[in-house]
Amino acid sequence: MILSDYTIKKMIGDGTLEISPVTDDQIQPASVDIRLGRTFSVIEDSSAGIVDLENEIQYKTITADRYLLLPGQFVLATTMEYIRLPDDLTAFVEGRSSLGRMGLFIQNAGWVDPGFAGEITLELFNANRCAIELSSGRRVGQLVFARMDRNAEHPYRGKYQGQRGATGSKVFLDEG
Repeated sequence: MILSDYTIKKMIGDGTLEISPVTDDQIQPASVDIRLGRTFSVIEDSSAGIVDLENEIQYKTITADRYLLLPGQFVLATTMEYIRLPDDLTAFVEGRSSLGRMGLFIQNAGWVDPGFAGEITLELFNANRCAIELSSGRRVGQLVFARMDRNAEHPYRGKYQGQRGATGSKVFLDEG
């Protein structure tokens, strides 16, 4: 079941769902708008010119109110909002159509597991031929919440739990 604005407000009010900071105008009929934060990370160039899955990837991270995303460039960014989901709630991350129509692709894994806490790292790609200026505080997407039929048996406690800022891949920690 997708949560309504009424239920989202109630859960934020009673503390079972944390979204911080959040304003009333971010809460839509069936979602919450998320805004672009102030940290951006790009993969550092390597001498081999190859990114592999076995070793830790090095990132260059900057903090800024504005970021110029060049044509064909990929950058990690973060949301302003820190979220904490209860063990019976999941969320879908959706980019804004208005930005997609400019060639700005906004993605993450698309899914936030029950029990996750942290800022959401977004993957941004500029498919346009022109640079796109990004501004912190700008609405870039929305979270759509869905209640599960019961609490997760194993809520998320993984390698990205508690993340803040544009967090790079930790795939090198995977066992297989």
